[in-house]
Amino acid sequence: MKKWIGGLAALTLVTSSVMLLDADAKSEPKKPKVELGVDRLMDNPEILAGKRVGLITNPTGIDANMTSIVDLFHNSDDFELTALYGPEHGVRGDAQAGSTISSYIDEVTGLPVYSLYGATKKPTAEMLKDVDVLVFDIQDVGTRFYTYIYTMAYAMEAAAENDIPFVVLDRPNPQGGLRVEGPVLDPAYSSFIGLYPIPLKHGMTVGELARLFNSEYQIQADLEVVKMKGWKRSMLYEDTGLPFVMPSPNMPTTDTVNVYPATGLFEGTNLSEGRGTTKPFQLIGAPYVKAHDYAKTLNALELPGVTFRAASFTPTFSKNAGKLSHGVEVYVTEPTKFEAVKTGIAMVKTAHDLYPDEFEFLANDFITKLTGNAYVKDMILAGESLEAIMTKVDAERDAFLPIRKEYLLYK
Repeated sequence: MKKWIGGLAALTLVTSSVMLLDADAKSEPKKPKVELGVDRLMDNPEILAGKRVGLITNPTGIDANMTSIVDLFHNSDDFELTALYGPEHGVRGDAQAGSTISSYIDEVTGLPVYSLYGATKKPTAEMLKDVDVLVFDIQDVGTRFYTYIYTMAYAMEAAAENDIPFVVLDRPNPQGGLRVEGPVLDPAYSSFIGLYPIPLKHGMTVGELARLFNSEYQIQADLEVVKMKGWKRSMLYEDTGLPFVMPSPNMPTTDTVNVYPATGLFEGTNLSEGRGTTKPFQLIGAPYVKAHDYAKTLNALELPGVTFRAASFTPTFSKNAGKLSHGVEVYVTEPTKFEAVKTGIAMVKTAHDLYPDEFEFLANDFITKLTGNAYVKDMILAGESLEAIMTKVDAERDAFLPIRKEYLLYK
């Protein structure tokens, strides 16, 4: 008996030691596979040395240790941070979609924060009076109708007009850099959710887009892109080892990012896109939808990399707020095979076909700004097949690919 107790004590000691070793191993932070533009800049800040710096950023502007770029720049001895510029949702990310942002003084740094989402979308000469170089560091989501890339484009225009160099600190496209999908925007439908003729899912980083915008659309800014190190086009965000900070209030996870090019199209319809729920853009529905019928019809299409679960939900705000809505939850099962734009068009078309008397495109014709054209809406209303729509969509995408290729920075 004594022997057995001794054995147990020894086992307990060994087990405890193993647990301590495991705890020590877990306490060491894992080094990300990808080195961000901001980290590379802070390791070698020569391009900003001695300069007065204006910074366009939001909560996603962090380094690999989750330190805000605002703090990094504010505390730097190599250059002086003199002004901040806020995109949609603000520098601190505390404003809902579409909310007008006002200029103010940042309570942490005491610096002026100029709004680039409201009455002024392009920095004025007055906003740039104390700036020698403009820096952009914001995490994009890889979808044409997300506004941050146009904040960047307008800021590049302002930089060019005021002879100020423009620096982009590159970040991953969280959807990867291989898949390019969707219609190319018709300039007749240009807006702040689609400024230039690029596909709905462009497969480019913000640095690559800056190069394309600057050259193809004659911005002609003095542009420098601080590239990432270690990023490959095949990487989804989870592959980078980097922390994910939600880019906007309704983009909480990478699951949301993956479905956004598909279900963002519902913002142009009377179905809720899930705003006001815990799963925005993953829950789609309306009070008139029959959830099981909608899910069954969508699953019967056998769209690659995705499945649909019948679901009911009540949005707390936005479309159909306070009303029990029925529809589907979208599950991306194989992100590398998922055809987001085709899936989104199929979902909108199926809702229209199943519920022709209740389904509506919104009267403001927002759907044409989202798709970047009138023909997707017109073909759905005319009862054209999904295949016919995608034939036209894919032809536009294919024509864009050679242009895109000229501006890629990564393999």
